[in-house]
Amino acid sequence: MAAQNNAPLPDGLEIAGYRIVKKIASGGFSIVYLAYDGEGNAVAIKEYLPSQLALRAPGELVPVVSKPNLPVFRIGLKCFFEEGRALARIVHPNVVRVVNFFRAHDTVYMVMAYESGVTLQEHIARLHAKGSRMNEASLRQLFNGVCAGVREVHANKLLHLDLKPANIYLRTDGSPLLLDFGAARQTINIDVPMLAPMYTPGFAAPELYSKAAALGPWTDIYSIGAAMYACMTRSMPQPVDARRTDDRTDAALAKLEGVYSPELVDMVRSCMALDPLARLQSVFAMQKVLQAAPAAAQSGEAPAPRAGGWRGIVGRIGIGRKVRS
Repeated sequence: MAAQNNAPLPDGLEIAGYRIVKKIASGGFSIVYLAYDGEGNAVAIKEYLPSQLALRAPGELVPVVSKPNLPVFRIGLKCFFEEGRALARIVHPNVVRVVNFFRAHDTVYMVMAYESGVTLQEHIARLHAKGSRMNEASLRQLFNGVCAGVREVHANKLLHLDLKPANIYLRTDGSPLLLDFGAARQTINIDVPMLAPMYTPGFAAPELYSKAAALGPWTDIYSIGAAMYACMTRSMPQPVDARRTDDRTDAALAKLEGVYSPELVDMVRSCMALDPLARLQSVFAMQKVLQAAPAAAQSGEAPAPRAGGWRGIVGRIGIGRKVRS
């Protein structure tokens, strides 16, 4: 992913009734801060700041956008704001709660409820370090929750478009939370061809590689399948371009025979089909498989994730590194 080379807002800054505590994450399109509201409640504030388009020097609050970049920046600003407004209408236990959004410093900020836990990416890494993996019962329960969240997103006429272990957050009770939606970024990419599209190799569906391909629920379904693949194999899924020349996905899934049920493996294989028409066509269909098939534990499971704040909210290392085409 593109580095965020802009200076973050200073610690202690008061903005729109919130006090910035510190930067907790950053990426090519945004910076995320831990902050407190007027009543002392912790929140996470996401600032729209695409490093390709805007520059902010240390000690400054307002980013500088060159005249050639201004039209693209404004389109992104509008998309980010509209996405925040749409997400604010969603109240679901498996979707990050947007509690406020506001304009300041010539950009837009999205205020989200703060949760304690770790990313699924971190959880996979911990299991791998112990030579363990998620058992089938835990995997089914986790991704049933992921599908429930995605289903609600789709019901609100939105797509996530950046589902991967780094963007699936596990609360301390193990329940999943969807983070870091990529819809606004994809909208910019479609409307403004000069801006290179962003996607995460291994988790991005084939249609995300092409500006001409239609995006839809099937696009998120591919990514859910790829995230399940990462949990089951403890390895990075093959990027689409590599699969088109030497597809090793089926062989890797075949090795899971005896570790996971055939129904679960077949569902992941279907979700990761390169042809969108060959995939399961709805997250509801995925939930039916996850809920109906046997969920007996077939391998060892590590303890539940420990609290770690939002330090992994937009993790960009390990599984799920984002690149530009």
